[in-house]
Amino acid sequence: MLENLSIKNFVIVDYLELNFKGGFSALTGETGAGKSILIGALSLALGQRGDSGVVRQNTDKSDISATFNVQGNEYAQEWLKKNELESNEYDVLLRRVIYQDGRTKGFINGVPATINQLKSIGELLIDIYSQNSHHSLLKNSIQREILDNFSGLNNEVLEIKELYDNWHKLFIENENFKKNKESYIEELKELEEKNKEFIALDFSLSGWQDIQENHKMLSNSAELINGVQECIARLDNDDSSASSQISQLQINLSNLADLDKSLGNQLKIIDTISMEVSELIRELNHYLHTLEINEELKHEVESKIQNTYDFCRKYRLKPEELEALSKDWQVRYDLLVNLIDAEGITEVLTEAKYSYDQAALRLSKKRGKAALELNSIITDKLKDLSFTHGKFHVNLKSIEPSANGNEQVEFLISTYLNAESKPIQKVASGGELSRISLAIRVASVKKANIPVMIFDEVDVGIGGGVAEVVGKLLKDLADDTRHQIFAITHLPQVAAQSLNHFKVSKKQINGETVSQINLLDQSGRVKELARMLGGVKITDTTIEHAKELLS
Repeated sequence: MLENLSIKNFVIVDYLELNFKGGFSALTGETGAGKSILIGALSLALGQRGDSGVVRQNTDKSDISATFNVQGNEYAQEWLKKNELESNEYDVLLRRVIYQDGRTKGFINGVPATINQLKSIGELLIDIYSQNSHHSLLKNSIQREILDNFSGLNNEVLEIKELYDNWHKLFIENENFKKNKESYIEELKELEEKNKEFIALDFSLSGWQDIQENHKMLSNSAELINGVQECIARLDNDDSSASSQISQLQINLSNLADLDKSLGNQLKIIDTISMEVSELIRELNHYLHTLEINEELKHEVESKIQNTYDFCRKYRLKPEELEALSKDWQVRYDLLVNLIDAEGITEVLTEAKYSYDQAALRLSKKRGKAALELNSIITDKLKDLSFTHGKFHVNLKSIEPSANGNEQVEFLISTYLNAESKPIQKVASGGELSRISLAIRVASVKKANIPVMIFDEVDVGIGGGVAEVVGKLLKDLADDTRHQIFAITHLPQVAAQSLNHFKVSKKQINGETVSQINLLDQSGRVKELARMLGGVKITDTTIEHAKELLS
């Protein structure tokens, strides 16, 4: 959920601090007031390319920050963890700074981030449906995700990717083997030798750390023995030792405590110190008996260390890498053995391809069934949105086997009677595309991964009852699915359905034009809806009509 948006020195905004709640929020205002500031500022925070033209006049930089709460958004949490950018809380702070000279900086949770990183996390947080922006719905990959999410096929999609990667890897290796058989045989021999040498090392990462510690201790045995003996002598040797001094202190304090009971606590402290010193002497003596100057053991440890370093120099590796790499060597060795054994690789390849084909066939059938259901639901929504003869169709185009299955998902639409269905981006205008996007999201959003959606002027070209339908759809989209919905609208029927109503206005301050955005209370909503209904002159009738819309 988008919780906060802070905008400084952006276009005609000097400073805005907006806090948002869940549900459906509408942004309204007169033409030219700056309603698109929310989208423009958010887009920059989400990694859109920016230039110095957005920096407000007479300032050195624009500074935009957006705070999202990702509790429940597992994809965003996983991305942040993978990129080591997670915070202690569920809040994610995206910040973008653009300077007058065109330089830009990006930050995620206060850590410098690339523009690509801002884009990557942004795609998991928010989707913008605008007439003037190329949004995700036009991508075939997103269309495929929408269908798979709608039909609950995420597990099947992961299975297909794994099976395809396994089969394709084997296929490529086999093809390369056919062309370079001798080099593969040579590689197998080298791996055999490397594995044999590695096994002889008897190496483990934990063992390597232990042996280094042992070597350090053995190399300094004489110094340790002398040092511990000196410590024991200082603690317990003669009348000047610490033990003797503490014993004398005990006697003195004991005599004084007989004269004044208030010294009892101090006596307890010196008694404790005496016991601790005795324990320290005992522990040091025990440690001293475990020490010995063992040249033979030292030589054995040094030999193991030297053998490990020799192996690493030979193969240009680091000791810390050996344990993990040895597993890769074994996997590669097994693969090469299968490749050289013609019958073995044929059997493995056939089995891998069969597993993929069966899973892909199951996925195709489920996608086909889900596509028919989605066609019907979205077509009905389109009719509600004034596409009287509109038809939606999910086209499953057969393709060569891939990590995504055996079909490409493509959304097609016809907007008038007997029209040929074509890809949505080739048929729909900007305003139509926004309404089509709304219909698609309403139909499929129950399992959608994007928690925040912004619709920019989805009411273009409609009015009356259809406008009211759009408002109710947006409200239902937020209420039924716990998504956060924003709509920039010119229609009072749409704005009246919102839970939160923001008004965008433009003022002259100190000779400069400044845009402001304010959350309206009930009275303010009535006035704004009346303005949208009646224009410049607001009558009692328009006021009553505005109240009726909110009732």
